[in-house]
Amino acid sequence: MDFLTWLADQNLTLAECRQSDVDLWLDTGPSAGYVRDFLLWAAEHKHCRALHVGPPPRNNGTATEPDQRWEQIARLLHDETIDLTDRVAGCMLLLYGQQLSRIAAMTTDQVTEHNGTVVVRFGRDEIDLPEKLGRAVLELIRTGRPYTGVGSPAGRWLFPGLLPGKPITASRLGERLRRLGIAALAGRRSTMIHLAGHLPAAVLADLLNLAPTTAVRWMHQVGADWTRYAAELAQDHDPQP
Repeated sequence: MDFLTWLADQNLTLAECRQSDVDLWLDTGPSAGYVRDFLLWAAEHKHCRALHVGPPPRNNGTATEPDQRWEQIARLLHDETIDLTDRVAGCMLLLYGQQLSRIAAMTTDQVTEHNGTVVVRFGRDEIDLPEKLGRAVLELIRTGRPYTGVGSPAGRWLFPGLLPGKPITASRLGERLRRLGIAALAGRRSTMIHLAGHLPAAVLADLLNLAPTTAVRWMHQVGADWTRYAAELAQDHDPQP
């Protein structure tokens, strides 16, 4: 049943419709919220009063099951028969929730070694890598860059592409990971849900180079409190005495 038919069944016209009537309509089913655009148009053209309908719930798609994600991470860390590019890129996706476009554009400048510990920088802060992943990253830097072109910056791209001086493309990385049974979008969703449930949003945003609104959105996904993030953000930007 559409909204206008429902109103007629309630013996109401569109002009008579009140917010309480809209709220009753929204309780009729998951698709009821799609009346929002129609009511915005109707109010703009003076066919009804201004009525509030929230945007339809965002469909974030499926996420890899947590156990499956950890199995994939263990395989990438320990199976040395897998190409280094795939091992490192897959771990950046499944451990740190990086988008394929950002992984593809990573440079060797983001990786450093301090006192035997390999660290990576995505945002403002550095993250200590697990020992096996750190060794794989260093080996990739040493041996995994056969396509550096003449005149291109030596060692710039962590994942060089086939074109001299250019990084690998995100689509190519996605193809390589799919061959290992890793779905990039579902894997990243699983990772971000896990991280958002264990880290304060301000830390999540700084570590992983996320926009504050993105960090808040992932907090909502796991039911975390966005007000905690607002307090942290305000404190972070207070002038120091």
